[in-house]
Amino acid sequence: MSPTSETAQGGRRLVIVESPAKAKTIKGYLGPGYVVEASVGHIRDLPNGAAEVPDEYTGEVRRLGVDVENDFQPIYVVNADKKAQVRKLKQLLAESDELFLATDEDREGEAIAWHLQEVLKPKVPVHRMVFHEITKDAIRAAVANPRELNQRMVDAQETRRILDRLYGYEVSPVLWKKVMPRLSAGRVQSVATRLVVERERERIAFRSAEYWDLTGTFATGRAGDASDPSTLTARLSAVDGRRIAQGRDFGPDGQLKSASGQTLHLDETNARALAAALADSTFAVRSVESKPYRRSPYAPFRTTTLQQEASRKLGFGAKATMQVAQKLYENGFITYMRTDSTTLSDTAITAARAQVTQLYGANYLPEKPRTYAGKVKNAQEAHEAIRPSGDRFRTPAETGLTGDQFRLYELIWKRTVASQMKDAVGNSVTVKIGGRASDGRDAEFSASGKTITFHGFMKAYVEGADDPNAELDDRERRLPQVAEGDALSAEEVTVDGHATKPPARYTEASLVKELEEREIGRPSTYASIIGTILDRGYVFKKGTALVPSFLSFAVVNLLETHFGRLVDYDFTARMEDDLDRIARGEAKSVPWLKRFYFGAREDTAGAGAASDAGNGDGDHLGGLKELVTDLGAIDAREISSFPVGNGIVLRVGRYGPYIERGEKDSEGHQRADVPEEMAPDELSVEYAEELLAKPSGDFELGADPVSGNQIIAKDGRYGPYVTEVLPEGTPKTGKNAVKPRTASLFKSMSLDTVTLADALKLMSLPRVVGEDADGVEITAQNGRYGPYLKKGTDSRSLTAEDQLFDITLEEALAIYAQPKQRGRAAAKPPLKELGTDPVSGAPVVVKDGRFGAYVTDGETNATLRTDDSVEEITPERGYELLAEKRAKAPAKKTAKKAPAKKATAKKATAKKTTATAAKKTTAAKKTTAAKKTTTAKKATAAKKTVSSAASASDDD
Repeated sequence: MSPTSETAQGGRRLVIVESPAKAKTIKGYLGPGYVVEASVGHIRDLPNGAAEVPDEYTGEVRRLGVDVENDFQPIYVVNADKKAQVRKLKQLLAESDELFLATDEDREGEAIAWHLQEVLKPKVPVHRMVFHEITKDAIRAAVANPRELNQRMVDAQETRRILDRLYGYEVSPVLWKKVMPRLSAGRVQSVATRLVVERERERIAFRSAEYWDLTGTFATGRAGDASDPSTLTARLSAVDGRRIAQGRDFGPDGQLKSASGQTLHLDETNARALAAALADSTFAVRSVESKPYRRSPYAPFRTTTLQQEASRKLGFGAKATMQVAQKLYENGFITYMRTDSTTLSDTAITAARAQVTQLYGANYLPEKPRTYAGKVKNAQEAHEAIRPSGDRFRTPAETGLTGDQFRLYELIWKRTVASQMKDAVGNSVTVKIGGRASDGRDAEFSASGKTITFHGFMKAYVEGADDPNAELDDRERRLPQVAEGDALSAEEVTVDGHATKPPARYTEASLVKELEEREIGRPSTYASIIGTILDRGYVFKKGTALVPSFLSFAVVNLLETHFGRLVDYDFTARMEDDLDRIARGEAKSVPWLKRFYFGAREDTAGAGAASDAGNGDGDHLGGLKELVTDLGAIDAREISSFPVGNGIVLRVGRYGPYIERGEKDSEGHQRADVPEEMAPDELSVEYAEELLAKPSGDFELGADPVSGNQIIAKDGRYGPYVTEVLPEGTPKTGKNAVKPRTASLFKSMSLDTVTLADALKLMSLPRVVGEDADGVEITAQNGRYGPYLKKGTDSRSLTAEDQLFDITLEEALAIYAQPKQRGRAAAKPPLKELGTDPVSGAPVVVKDGRFGAYVTDGETNATLRTDDSVEEITPERGYELLAEKRAKAPAKKTAKKAPAKKATAKKATAKKTTATAAKKTTAAKKTTAAKKTTTAKKATAAKKTVSSAASASDDD
């Protein structure tokens, strides 16, 4: 029955979706008898802290939000920020005759629908409405063909949620105690962090090696043209039958994998000697091998491949990609963007094939539709691939989209259309060229070429590559038309030196690919996982590379040493298999959770395949509870210590990383802070020695002639400063606490040159300059943004730090006599030019702003992150920062209040009424304040039980 005919019969139907944007779009496709409202995500979840847990729960249940002793029953609470929305939904439901739960068709969406049903307790018929695209036909079909709630999917999501809560809330406190407060652990985030750390360990262990080869430029003797070049360039491939070592022959440590006699490792001396011996040699073509070249189109996008390709082609991070895709989906431009499937519906195939014919011609359309049935092993519920929505695809120009949404839609559209086009075909050719050196050695050169005779799908789309030096599929390399036995002359033989490079750091795209290939976690959560490890400070970015912090080394070291199985890649993948089996109904969740949490117990014997499959090796899971209870074996200092060399040890302290040599308080002990933004592989022994050699510690400048207190200069986390040492016994806390005078050094000063006189002058600030005509005091102060004058609440900037000490009252009054500058100051020249932004087409530059350096294209500004620097930022990183900023939804503007009506005659009455109301309000506030104080104390006490457990991330 269609929505229109249903409406004609009367009645009111409430449709609940997740987001307001989706609600607005869907409302336009339904008749007036439908009310569409958003739940705004989850309305109910596990509590974020003990204060949110109902009073009847105590002990471990209150701490975890899960009753582990009673079949792991979760304690669900309505989120504080959703209570108003729940009241609104209940009110709408009371006025409705039917309820349609229209959340996304995946585990998360099914769970949201179930929670809505549990909280709203509807007394009217309930229908589960599902769709994969937001178009009029799809929405009307979904209303006409509802289904029942899938309890198996709900149970699967609940099991994951409980598992991640137990992992996060049990392991994170161990990190707080042994490494640093406010850290978090998670089933997938910890494994992802370990991957990044292990890659950095490989880079640290890497030792560069040289290898050399020769490149020859050979001439055919013919004039040549575009289709038949006159020369070809070939690389030395073998000498006396032994293959020349190339980059692929070296391992991740930078050294030659094998000393096999079949591989010849040329050094510079031998390479130059061989080049000299080949100077007067004659060369001939030894073989020409031609093979047909064929390349099939790529499958349509799923979540992870979209994230990878958007990173390569558009410079988007995984999070930015998903934010833009979410908007495209909610506004009806693409199908659901969280999918593991590469299949296309018959409707989509028909639409894609029609556009192939229309845009490229029938010659590019294969006889039969192409099908892509392959899905990843841990696939979620069967959605379609990500594609343009509807039974006719809108071309990018027809959408009216702009900016990042246009670019991402265009990428999805091109990939979908290309997936239904013919193969690209051509020829690949390998030419072997031989010659004998004057010393008798036989040298063979090799050259490869590729010609494409029919581009097929490449007319529409070519996939990018993670390696910026990789050659893309549509790149042609034409070789001269030569035959075996043809004589060639060597125009030039050059010697080329190469150095092995350390393994490349992960980018967001390559980390997503690695996690998926290892079958760890769910592809739909990778963007949030990467976001978490960045936000926690475990990883930071240099350009697009993900660099682990020293903190992450300590965290991973602890997890590997004491919770090895929890961060084991195979074990984590097997856990994913177990969870999928539970989702399919092939195993029970409670026995599996018992085995994971408590280990092998008598009451779990014979519990079923799910519990027995914990390791896949016959061992029990070990019991998480026991692991986090026995912490005596964990040496916090050892966990956070890493040898550098020459007796120097890097330590991760509570206030950041530092290096030291020798024991504290012992003779010869040295210590120096390590820059937090430093990549671990950059901390060499030589650099560590430089840090230790720098002046450190306290510089005694002398005694203050007035107070007699010692004045010292120090290097702090926020730069050099001077301070006074208060006498022993001076109260540091309480009413009578005394704080030492402290002042930052001017930019023109340094620790090794600052004097006692300088320090006393600095600590004399703020300086009273004088008073204005009204008796208001004017002071000169040094602040976060530089030197300034202050008069009441009116501040004016000074141009130089020295003005703080010598500016006169007359000069200060002259500055205040000038109108305060409300607009922008004169534009400063850019710090760096990056190029043209691929979205706006405008030049992108790095500028210095009030809050630090930022990139801008004139329309969008994005502040550089802590791991970015003006000197090292690349154009791609600049474009990525701008893309992420654009992807964020604009802040909602507060509606302006209507102007107050004139009520001149009533002013006196209104004032009296207001005064009376004010007295009542004051009395009421006192009572409320007293109540709030009592309540706050209770809440604070309850929150202390879990500390910052809310920061313990739940991955999926």
